[in-house]
Amino acid sequence: MDAGRPRSGAPANAATQTHLGCGGSRSLNPPKLDHIGIAVRSLDAARVYEALGMRIDHVETVASQGVKTAFLSAGDANLELLEPTGPDSTVAKFIEKRGEGIHHICLRVDDIEAHLAKLKAEGFRLINEAPVPGAHGCRVAFLHPAAGNGVLIELSEKREE
Repeated sequence: MDAGRPRSGAPANAATQTHLGCGGSRSLNPPKLDHIGIAVRSLDAARVYEALGMRIDHVETVASQGVKTAFLSAGDANLELLEPTGPDSTVAKFIEKRGEGIHHICLRVDDIEAHLAKLKAEGFRLINEAPVPGAHGCRVAFLHPAAGNGVLIELSEKREE
């Protein structure tokens, strides 16, 4: 093993990453797990989580993505239940093809544009090259599952309050 690199292959001081953008060099903070998205036919699926003592914190329809979402607190992260609002939504197609289940993981980032630029520059396939509106007023973008070892990855940047 190279003494300068941990087993993960990341730089030994991987607390931040450097990104060369229009404004020169700046550091990117590593993302944090925000939520796990679960595709369901109906938000009634929340009953099992409620039986475990979890409660729905927020319900919202995201018309641009064709879903009704319900967020349940799970400690430092959340579960997001995704109910399709129509047969043509990507979540409806996901359920039709794969059945109900884990749809994506969401990573919270401080600077979504910088992360997207870095990923694009490194050749990762993006579904969204620019952020789009998401739940809670966040700006989100998805990476193609091919970029995430078969996992759909959502990046989310909280709106400034």
